[in-house]
Amino acid sequence: MYKRTCLCCCCTSISHLLLMLNCTTVASSASTQNPLRDWRNGHTSLHYHRCLVKRGACQRPLFERLTPLNLKSSLQMRLQSTTTAIKSVLKQGGMPGKRTFKGPRTKQPSRTNQPSLEEDMMQCIAYATADQYHLPTLCHDLIAHGFVEIKEFPRDASNVLVMRTENAAKPYDSGTIFVFREGSVVFWNIEEKTIKTVMRILEQHEIQPYEVALVHWENEEINYTVGEGNSKLHRGIFLFNEELDYDQVVLEKFAFSNALSLSVKLAIWEVSLDNFVESIQSIPEMLKSGQRVKLSRAEVMQKIGELFSLRHCINLSSDLLITPDFYWDREDLEQLYDKTCQFLNINRRVKVVNEKLQHCTELTDLMRNHLSEKHSLRLEWMIVILITIEVMFELARVIF
Repeated sequence: MYKRTCLCCCCTSISHLLLMLNCTTVASSASTQNPLRDWRNGHTSLHYHRCLVKRGACQRPLFERLTPLNLKSSLQMRLQSTTTAIKSVLKQGGMPGKRTFKGPRTKQPSRTNQPSLEEDMMQCIAYATADQYHLPTLCHDLIAHGFVEIKEFPRDASNVLVMRTENAAKPYDSGTIFVFREGSVVFWNIEEKTIKTVMRILEQHEIQPYEVALVHWENEEINYTVGEGNSKLHRGIFLFNEELDYDQVVLEKFAFSNALSLSVKLAIWEVSLDNFVESIQSIPEMLKSGQRVKLSRAEVMQKIGELFSLRHCINLSSDLLITPDFYWDREDLEQLYDKTCQFLNINRRVKVVNEKLQHCTELTDLMRNHLSEKHSLRLEWMIVILITIEVMFELARVIF
C-alpha cells in the first residue's frame, strides 16, 4: 500500500519554504540598505530574520507567494548563485584535496636551479650566436673598442680568443671574455652594458647566425667566487683558489668555458632537432592511416640533407664525443673540464640526440625507399603500356 500524503501538509511545507526564501531575499536587501545590521558579528543573525517577519517584511498574502512565477524566479536565482560560487571555487584552484591541472612542461635552461647571486659571488654566462666566428677580424674589432687580448695564452688552444676588459661587474675579479671559433662566447664578471656591446660587435663577424630569441633563451649562467682551497665545481658554483696567479686562473676559466660553450652549442642543435622532428611527425600517422604522403623526391632529399648536416655537426665537427687534445698533458684542467661536462649532462644529452637522429634516419630511409619503389612501379607501367601499344600496331598491320 502506498502512503498518502496530506495535501494540506504539502501546501504548508511549500508555503513555509517560500516564506523562508522571501525572508532571506528581503533580509539581504534590508541589510544592504540599512547600515544598522549586525556588523559586529560579521553576518545577519536568525533573530534579525525573525524580527523582519514580525515587522511585516514577509507578511504578504499567501496566494501571492504561491504563484508559479515567484517559485520559478526564486529557484533560478538560487541556481545562478550556486553556479557562480562553483565557478569561483574552480578558478581559485579547485576543491580541497583535488590536484589542479598544470600547463605543458617546457624545456628550461640549467640556470633555473642555480643559487641566488650573493654579494661576494660573480656571474659567468655563455651564449651560442652562430655556427662560426671569423676570429682574426673579430680580434682587431674588439681591440679597436678598448678590449685587451691576452697573448700569454697557450698556442695549442688556437680555436679561442681571450680578451680582458676593465668594465668588470664586481671588483673581486677582472672581466674576461672567451670567444670560441665554433660560434660561442663566455663572459666572466662582465657588466650587462659591456655584454651588449660585445654581442653587437660579434654580429659583424658571424657565419650563419642564429635567431636572437633562441640565443638569449638557450644560454648557461653559473655563479663563481674566489676563496680558499683547490679550484672546483661545488653545488653548481665555480670555486677558484685565491692563491693562484692570473695565468693559472685564466687556464682554469678556459676549462670551465670550454664545457659551457659545448653545452650552449648542443642546446642550439637540440632545438634544431626538435624542429626537424616536428616537421616530419605527420608522416608516420599518414602511413598508418593509409593516406598518400604528399612529399616529393626533392623534399625528401632535402630532409635527408638537413638530418646528415646535423649529425655531422654533433658527431664530427665538435668535441662532444671526445676530450680535446688540449687537456692531454694538463690533468688538473681535464678534471675541471670533465666535472663541468658531467654537471651539464653533456654525455647523456648527446646520447639522447643520437638516438633521436637514428629514428629520424630510419624514417627518412623509409620515405626514400617508398619513393624509389613508386618511381620503379611507374616505369614498369610505362613499359607495359608501350609494349601494349606496339602489340596493337603489329596486330593492326597484320589484320589490315
